[in-house]
Amino acid sequence: MGKIIAVANQKGGVGKTTSAINLAASLAALEFRTLLVDADPQANATSGIGFDPNNIEKSIYQCMVDGTGVDEIILTSPIDYLDLIPSHIDLVGAEVEMINLPNREEKMKQVLAPLKEKYDFIIIDCSPSLGLITVNSLTAADSVIIPVQCEYFALEGLGKLLNTIKIIQSRLNPDLEIEGLLLTMYDVRLRLSNQVVEEVKTHFQQMVFDTIIPRNVKLSESPSFGVPAILHDAESKGAISYLNLAREIVEKNGVAVAQ
Repeated sequence: MGKIIAVANQKGGVGKTTSAINLAASLAALEFRTLLVDADPQANATSGIGFDPNNIEKSIYQCMVDGTGVDEIILTSPIDYLDLIPSHIDLVGAEVEMINLPNREEKMKQVLAPLKEKYDFIIIDCSPSLGLITVNSLTAADSVIIPVQCEYFALEGLGKLLNTIKIIQSRLNPDLEIEGLLLTMYDVRLRLSNQVVEEVKTHFQQMVFDTIIPRNVKLSESPSFGVPAILHDAESKGAISYLNLAREIVEKNGVAVAQ
């Protein structure tokens, strides 16, 4: 039975999509059957592994709103062991279209439930909001990774997200856990980065991943090439960090390697 992990933070620019893409690619590199779900209308996770969102005919939108079968929209990525459920700009309108649907918070859960037997890990890249699509993603997930950038406003909005998670736990998904807080955009040269790391670890202790994602040119460049960092430059600090994160998650969950 696979594990569904949402990558969520309503604050933009924290490395959320970068983390979703590179974690999924790193799990696939470790030969775990992995599905990346792009639940962000910007479709950056879709383009980040080599697909042009403008050429996507069916996306997560059709599954959630129209009831299209999920097998019709899964794409095989150029990376072994990694598949994609793409997104599209149409997803912007999904929240309005779903407002009167019964069990509207559980549409994503219904889409992904049959896939848990097929994959070891399902990684959801959430949109940078706390709207209905993100609520759907958290309702479908077994756990959530929260990227936190090592900058001045690091903890801004984090309380609101944690409160949303508590509401979802109490009303929609009592089994939802926090997989961990992931510190991103770390610059060892800056005193501020070190202060943020210290502050987050003091506040959240065991909830913080040991792996810290550095600021890295190769991580920033790789989306423009339509590949994860591990394919752009496997020896870069960014690629190695996400591989370490994948190993940390695998060890924490004790998942058997896919045959």
